[in-house]
Amino acid sequence: MAIKRGGRRGGNGHVEPEDEPQLPVPVAKRREDPRPGSPRSRRGAVERRTSETEVSLALDLDGVGRARIETPIPFFSHLLESLAKHSLIDLEVHARGDVEVDPHHLVEDVGLCFGRALLEAIGDRQGIQRYGEATLPFDEALVRCYVDLSGRPAFVYKVDVLPGRIGSFDVELAEVFHGAVASEGRMNLHLILEYGKNRHHVVEGGVKALARALKSAIAIDPRRASEIPSTKGVID
Repeated sequence: MAIKRGGRRGGNGHVEPEDEPQLPVPVAKRREDPRPGSPRSRRGAVERRTSETEVSLALDLDGVGRARIETPIPFFSHLLESLAKHSLIDLEVHARGDVEVDPHHLVEDVGLCFGRALLEAIGDRQGIQRYGEATLPFDEALVRCYVDLSGRPAFVYKVDVLPGRIGSFDVELAEVFHGAVASEGRMNLHLILEYGKNRHHVVEGGVKALARALKSAIAIDPRRASEIPSTKGVID
């Protein structure tokens, strides 16, 4: 999936610099196959273009963890590959931007696009587990993650790690990425570091914990495959 240049295009998630919307962007409801028992495609795709970045992202919740990642930040690309591998979400990302100025813009925009595409893919959340949690050890570090695909964005980040860089990736950008995912994915996301000192282990452990929690939350429960996982009967 190549990033396209030139011209103004509409459609969910595609943003031009001069018409930047207030986030979150509403996601259009998709037409479902009316035949009883028809499987629904759980895929999402978003393009986001600003004066600072260009991002094209697509995902499939019912994948096997395949990843095609292109970003100018090697460690960030590695994190996205880990996110796909451990969530079993097929993920394709093509992103570029003004990383020489500050990688913050690109990392945040990829997070926003991942959240939007996830929101599109889960649709009305029919049959999903909705909640997920994971506790993940990475050598000396232990990270916990909890998610609720509730339709309400809430983000708690209790990860105390020493400032610094992993290659060209500032460790503070991990919080930026997770916050963007929670905002546009309209989910509760709590990420907590129990202990650990190595920056690489802490940051990558957090992404893998998110992946494992999402894997549980997006899974279909066959006992309620036709139900919305809420006493309200709707999650919006």
